[in-house]
Amino acid sequence: MQDLVAGVDLGGTKILTVLADREGKLLARVKVPTEAALGQGHVIDKIVESVQTALREAGAPADSVRAVGMGAPGPLDPSRGWLHFAPNLGWRDVHLGEMLGSRLGLPVYLDNDANLAALGEYVYGAGRDTGDMVYITVSTGVGGGLILGGRIYHGAGGGAGEIGHITVAADGPPCGCGNTGCLEAVASGTALARRAAALVEDGRGAGILAAAGGDTGRVTARTVVQAALAGDPEALVIVRDAGRYLGIALAGLVNLLNPAAVVLGGGVIQGDAPLWEAMLEEVHRRSLESSRQAVRIVRAGLGGDAGVMGAVALAIERAGGELGRP
Repeated sequence: MQDLVAGVDLGGTKILTVLADREGKLLARVKVPTEAALGQGHVIDKIVESVQTALREAGAPADSVRAVGMGAPGPLDPSRGWLHFAPNLGWRDVHLGEMLGSRLGLPVYLDNDANLAALGEYVYGAGRDTGDMVYITVSTGVGGGLILGGRIYHGAGGGAGEIGHITVAADGPPCGCGNTGCLEAVASGTALARRAAALVEDGRGAGILAAAGGDTGRVTARTVVQAALAGDPEALVIVRDAGRYLGIALAGLVNLLNPAAVVLGGGVIQGDAPLWEAMLEEVHRRSLESSRQAVRIVRAGLGGDAGVMGAVALAIERAGGELGRP
């Protein structure tokens, strides 16, 4: 067994590690809790152990692995393997690539988790057989990545792809980034839940509250979507507004980049017909016809595995292989 790679998706709550061959076929899969509260050293130990466990599960010798690809949350410098800031982990200025590389005795290639989710969908998922691609994930927040010319586009300072922080509502609510009216502030799962909770607190939103079992503490984006799918008019307004804002951002990206595909993932997007329909209406209304006709707008295909499969693709590429789009 030769020329294997490992992919690691480091998140705030879990570490997902896989072992794959050069065609991206998975040979082992290991998921463990991150336990970030126990400290940076503990988390790094768990990453190392997860790679070693994957090797044992696959019955593969350690010297069969050529490289490790890894996605991490937050801004980072892929060229140096340097993680600048990961708020979900409480880390700042960590030379993660070097630290893991020295422990594993392997080259470790690092990139932002949203960038690698984009790469995973491009190589193995819904973006296969396309050219330039935009990836957007709508869940607790809104993230994204750009695949241009077959590669992740990082921008001048590594910050490209921050789609969630495109301003779509000039007088909109504050965003965690310090701006106001960002896409994340009006279309994320957090934004949907916040708007629904305000309705309930105001004595309205009966359908949303019913979807939450009558418990105001259980009003979430999921319950808003459930109420909207059941036809509740207040919930429909909330999700359609989110879709409209998402469509404004998409139309701008389609006009700017003229991509072959836009791939959308995340829990808020999947299966939500009212949001999806409002989004497409806005894209149709605001995008240039020639660019609109050239783009496919599709749901993501890999679900929660997009990031780790992007890590596999990164390791294959950096180890001297092809991206291997099957």
